[in-house]
Amino acid sequence: MSAVLRRAVAIDAGALSDLAFRSKASNGYEADFMEACRDELAVTPAIIAEGGIWISEANSKPVGFFDIRLENDVLEVYSLYVDPDVKRSGVGRILWAALEERAVAMAAKAIKLDADPAAVKFYTAMGCSVIGQAPSGSIPGRMLPRMRKWL
Repeated sequence: MSAVLRRAVAIDAGALSDLAFRSKASNGYEADFMEACRDELAVTPAIIAEGGIWISEANSKPVGFFDIRLENDVLEVYSLYVDPDVKRSGVGRILWAALEERAVAMAAKAIKLDADPAAVKFYTAMGCSVIGQAPSGSIPGRMLPRMRKWL
């Protein structure tokens, strides 16, 4: 798949929110679970203004994106989503490579993220290891795998 990577702009907010919701739902979650996650999955113009969201586009349509921020010397991955229509096509790996390239350029010593349990296999394949657990931002009492990759 031929894709272009670009920074998100405010007008992308709705399309990215929709993509994130559809991507997470494609992991088999029930409708009420997904509704509980809707606010956390929303991409707003204010979040985009922070400058850490990069979009992968194919045919002028977003097919994936990530949101990153450098905190001290660690690159935190706030989200990485791939459109369910193109999952397993290499988009996730392309996004990860771009994310890692930015981490190196920012002199990050590690990449950390809280993974959806369905994505642990992908992140492990990208070189991450589970280092603990973190609370879900949407579901009280639900814990997520905390992962790290040293650079």
